[in-house]
Amino acid sequence: MQISSRFTIAVHVLLCIEFFKDSRKATSDFLASSVNANPVVIRKLLQQLKRAGIVRVARGSGGAETARPLEKITLLDLYNAVECVDRGKLFHFHENPNLLCPVGKNIHEVLDKRLEKIQEVMEVQMESVTMRDLFWDAQKLMK
Repeated sequence: MQISSRFTIAVHVLLCIEFFKDSRKATSDFLASSVNANPVVIRKLLQQLKRAGIVRVARGSGGAETARPLEKITLLDLYNAVECVDRGKLFHFHENPNLLCPVGKNIHEVLDKRLEKIQEVMEVQMESVTMRDLFWDAQKLMK
């Protein structure tokens, strides 16, 4: 199981938008060159971030900009915006355990609550990290 790369690409894109905001338009082509991805992928991602109120996107070659301050954007915001997991569930459970088997019959009882708790802990941690934190870390490395 892996979280989709859309999440890390979203972080990358937002850092680029902020880092280059005074010197370059953050177009999908420019962002795609930094990510090393197809501009179509970046445009789709920008639309997801726009729907979540994280970026504003100008039509044509106007580029993208953050819609709110970086300290108001958390990793959890990005994670939720780009649909990293199916139906909000980090863990995908096999659909039809054998109910005639004592393990299969009880597997949901054994695992469901624990997996929900693991996801909750991860989300709390993601909510504690802002894009401002990551931007400051990135700036230190770029000097």
